[in-house]
Amino acid sequence: QMNLVESGGGSVQAGGSLRLSCVASADMIRNCMAWFRQAPGTEREGVASIYTRGGSIYYADSVKGRFTMYQDNAKNILYLQMNSLKPEDTAMYYCAADWVADGSRCHVDGRTHFSDWGQGTQVTVSS
Repeated sequence: QMNLVESGGGSVQAGGSLRLSCVASADMIRNCMAWFRQAPGTEREGVASIYTRGGSIYYADSVKGRFTMYQDNAKNILYLQMNSLKPEDTAMYYCAADWVADGSRCHVDGRTHFSDWGQGTQVTVSS
């Protein structure tokens, strides 16, 4: 049973938009969720994180102002709205989750050891 299931990826032209979804199992205990991405031959990059109990959201500089992360707690869904997409946004996007002691420990900079990961959804942006 997958605890996290992503969807919404696809192929778009530069300047287009996509919305990724990450559905979490209802019985999953987590208060820190994030999106990561990885392009072939590159290291995994943290895109955004959210501490679900306080709403603190972090965005990587590379996506700030273009991507918006938000959650639907009633449906256990985490979204990543991606606008003004660029070819360099092309990657496999992964949803991740974990339980942390407090909001300061929820981040994509390595301080959080995310224990649950989805299978990924591919985003391809053409120029």
